[in-house]
Amino acid sequence: MLFSATAMFRFLFCFARLLPFLLFSLAAHGQLTVVVTGAGAQQIPIVIADFGGGSAEARTISTVVREDLARSGLFRLIPADGFAMDENSAVDYDLWKNRGADALAAGSLAVGANGRLEARFRLYDINQKISLGGTAYLAETSQLRAAGHRIADAIYEKLTGERGIFSTRIAYVIKSGDRYSLQIADSDGQNAQTALVSREPIISPAWSPDGSRIAYVSFENKKPIVFVHSLATGQRQVVANFKGSNSAPAWSPDGRRMAIVLTRDGNSQIYSIGMEGGAPQRLTTSAGIDTEPRFSADGAFIYFTSDRGGSPQIYRMAASGGAAERITFEGNYNVSPRPSPDGRNLAFITRRDGQFQLAVMDIASRQIQIISDAYGRDESPSFAPNGRMIMLATEVGGRGVLSAVSVDGRIRQRISGAAGGVREPAWGPFPR
Repeated sequence: MLFSATAMFRFLFCFARLLPFLLFSLAAHGQLTVVVTGAGAQQIPIVIADFGGGSAEARTISTVVREDLARSGLFRLIPADGFAMDENSAVDYDLWKNRGADALAAGSLAVGANGRLEARFRLYDINQKISLGGTAYLAETSQLRAAGHRIADAIYEKLTGERGIFSTRIAYVIKSGDRYSLQIADSDGQNAQTALVSREPIISPAWSPDGSRIAYVSFENKKPIVFVHSLATGQRQVVANFKGSNSAPAWSPDGRRMAIVLTRDGNSQIYSIGMEGGAPQRLTTSAGIDTEPRFSADGAFIYFTSDRGGSPQIYRMAASGGAAERITFEGNYNVSPRPSPDGRNLAFITRRDGQFQLAVMDIASRQIQIISDAYGRDESPSFAPNGRMIMLATEVGGRGVLSAVSVDGRIRQRISGAAGGVREPAWGPFPR
């Protein structure tokens, strides 16, 4: 049977969205495992001393800091060899310089005046023989990993000039038997919590700008409906339940509006709707399928996928709607646009030689670089909030995994569960 270009796009797109749920499964309560398979061009050699105090809780913090920095691909850990220091210990700069370190971090865990634990640390420049400062974080026993992430963020920012992402969270969807679940986890895949369980598919999770809510599409009522879910209370709000399909939610940067895709008037078209309700405003009017909207970081534009030109390509229009500018021209299949938080890059999925791969475009020059492996089937890219890494879902050898790659393609991570596939990743914003 022959397909028109529009019909083929509709088939491929709908199949691609449902493929994860048809093929993969994962135990619902398993943690994710992160394996670094690449590194930056220049790594900073650093020592993370065992935190003073010698307790298991103190060791937990120093271990988390080490694992975070190693996972970033930008640091080379110099073994501490069981050497314990607190933030006030004298530093033997020559010793650590001879061991090849450029930086050293030391700290401690103590009980504060109010009975809460206090994690303290200090960072040192070994070559300059100076302290680079430090701070303290209050935490409950159950929050020790979070304290470690915050310390790692502080070290990362001080030594790279970029804000760290270790304290951020990720969302993803897994399937166990005939159940689907939306999971929220720390950026390292630990501390996974179930936000929603359903016997029908859950797709397209999208974080609110403040990280307090997640929008997603649920088929629990036998049709796609857009919900917004409060992570603090578990309460849900229906944002779009119009005639036909309601899909692809995308938050505006100020969190006041959402771009969604509706079929209420025929083909899939993009609409804007206020978070307080009201009638949706139609933003696109084409004879094709317009879908997968994403706001630019400044809120001025919406990037989206459309087959209005005969094949699925990426377009850009003003956030208020109107005329659209075509962005991609290389190849006949480019979908899932994701503008970077700094506005400089655009990540998307392209089909090259029959493979679906992650590409990054420099928006100013329109130069494109393929940055994912050639043997996977990539989908659902999501930028880290500092713009350095992109998380995506990939099918490798019949098994679904999450992976992350730096925008220059040098740093690669493989993120997988113990028993199968994971899909629909969304990287959350910086914590507030």
